Amino acid sequence: MLCAAACASNAPEALAQAADAGWILQKLARPAPTSTDFVELRDSKLLKQPLRLSGVYSRPDADTLVREVRAPYAETTTIRAGEATIARAGKSPRRFSLSRAPELAGLQASFGALLSGDRAALEKFYRVAAQGTRQQWTMTLAPKDAALAAKVRDVALYGRGAELRCIETHAANGGETQRTLLAGAARAAQAATASDALQVLCRGDAK
Repeated sequence: MLCAAACASNAPEALAQAADAGWILQKLARPAPTSTDFVELRDSKLLKQPLRLSGVYSRPDADTLVREVRAPYAETTTIRAGEATIARAGKSPRRFSLSRAPELAGLQASFGALLSGDRAALEKFYRVAAQGTRQQWTMTLAPKDAALAAKVRDVALYGRGAELRCIETHAANGGETQRTLLAGAARAAQAATASDALQVLCRGDAK
């Protein structure tokens, strides 16, 4: 009883502490197999509203990442052993090397490192910076690889405590932003349509 009361009283103080990359990665670590809902928003100058996709990210084993889009169409992308396979119903699967798609290679590397809590692996591919508190934090990944950096300026991860809620991918040279809401934020996004509301779900009060 005394321990529970002490832990409860110390919880707000602990969450108010500054968040560093090591603490964030420790909290985000999830051993395979694991999965999470996602809602992905892609800005486009050709569309009045961002293109909205929803589905599930899964990691059946430590070396495989699966992105299953369920709406507005069905498509499964499997990344494994340096190769991506894209499958749609009624069509032959398309396979290609990740060397042709550095953004997918970066996605696999970053997800794998995040979910294993491996800072050293993450820092092979990105310059890592963190800000905020343990209650609400932001971690920014800037690509080291020239091919990826030519397409992606940086990736901003937003979270609360142990939950990664959103990933924003900022294109290089002022290009379009892709926002992916995850876990609780993705489930809350099912009832949200306004861009401002979706940004709040992604970033919260982060600056």
